[in-house]
Amino acid sequence: MTKPTTGTAAGTTLSAFLGGRLEIAQPASGHRVGTDAALLSACLSPSAGETVYDLGAGIGAAGLGLAVRCPQCRLVLVEIDPAIAALAVENAARNGLAERVTTLEADVTQRPSKEGLLLPGTADHVIMNPPFHLPGTIRPAPDAYRAGAHVHGQADEEAWILCALALLRAKGSLTLIHRADALPRLLASLDRRFGDIRIKPVQPRVGLPAARLLIRAIKGSRAPFLLLPPLILHDEDGGFTAEADALHRGEASIEWQA
Repeated sequence: MTKPTTGTAAGTTLSAFLGGRLEIAQPASGHRVGTDAALLSACLSPSAGETVYDLGAGIGAAGLGLAVRCPQCRLVLVEIDPAIAALAVENAARNGLAERVTTLEADVTQRPSKEGLLLPGTADHVIMNPPFHLPGTIRPAPDAYRAGAHVHGQADEEAWILCALALLRAKGSLTLIHRADALPRLLASLDRRFGDIRIKPVQPRVGLPAARLLIRAIKGSRAPFLLLPPLILHDEDGGFTAEADALHRGEASIEWQA
């Protein structure tokens, strides 16, 4: 649900997210929050006192959704675009989450360092929804924010994973959502850096190929790879399945067990 801007920057709208549990300001055009953010938000249930970094957080939807579902954790939203980072700050305040949510304007393709904003070894968990497409595979969007959210190079993709690796404490978790066809190169980037890699395919309907993958990996683990049963988004009538509906409303979380 979207309604006209009220008390937000020009060119933005207010939208209900997670079944109305959040009200978020986002650009009226360009990249919009949807299923990917809802699923990523549902991938993690951090314990009290743990710190979660949301890399490439955009307006903060996935991280703020996690903060609403898990009220005793702390969130760090990391976004490179100053205007979009400002919306993330606004959204945290709008939803009463400012005390537990920090927003950093930083480039996640750069390695964390003791001299920078991103400090090594300060995250218990990292979540991220990186750009899905390699240059030349799709027509660039005319909107700069949308283009940046959708396309980056393979070196940049690995840089996001290296950033997460440096941020995480030992045995911390990395969780991400990506296109299914990215799996070979993602596994190559995760190999020898992470273990206990678990993958949950996301299928639009029964019988169709997976359109997305949810991936969770543990820094430094030696546990084996695990391919989990798929999440089915839609039933035969085109509506959400009961599981997908609960995830979109923020009333359930992704099951990572076999």
